[in-house]
Amino acid sequence: MSPWSFEFSFECDTKNRMLYSKIYGIWKIETAHAYAEELKAEATPLLEQPWSKIVDLSNWKTVHPEVIEVIGELNQWCRDNKMEWTVYIINQQIGYSQLMKMFDSGKYRDISKTFRTMKEGEDFLIGHGYNIRKDSSSIFK
Repeated sequence: MSPWSFEFSFECDTKNRMLYSKIYGIWKIETAHAYAEELKAEATPLLEQPWSKIVDLSNWKTVHPEVIEVIGELNQWCRDNKMEWTVYIINQQIGYSQLMKMFDSGKYRDISKTFRTMKEGEDFLIGHGYNIRKDSSSIFK
């Protein structure tokens, strides 16, 4: 596992059962595979009980078409490993249709929500019983 990447970053909050992810740029298949493996490793401490994730797509551009299946398989893995919700923060239209294809590829649309702002996404999770960490060290602050 690398300490950081130009294409993505993670933060795991085990106390609140949350995995945070930031996505950057245009993804090729190699990036998708690296992301999937690292997400599985980062999520490991959360797998004993239901958990959720927030994915910040504010700096994401798009993906090569073959990435859709890789991320669909990852989404199915998340669902099979007790993930309750994924909240996506996406404030541009460019990648939205690809994101929907990823949801469908992983049979994941019913537990995936999209919001334009972080506050909207956090409010959704709070409404579903999650606590959101507000400290300044978060990758989202």
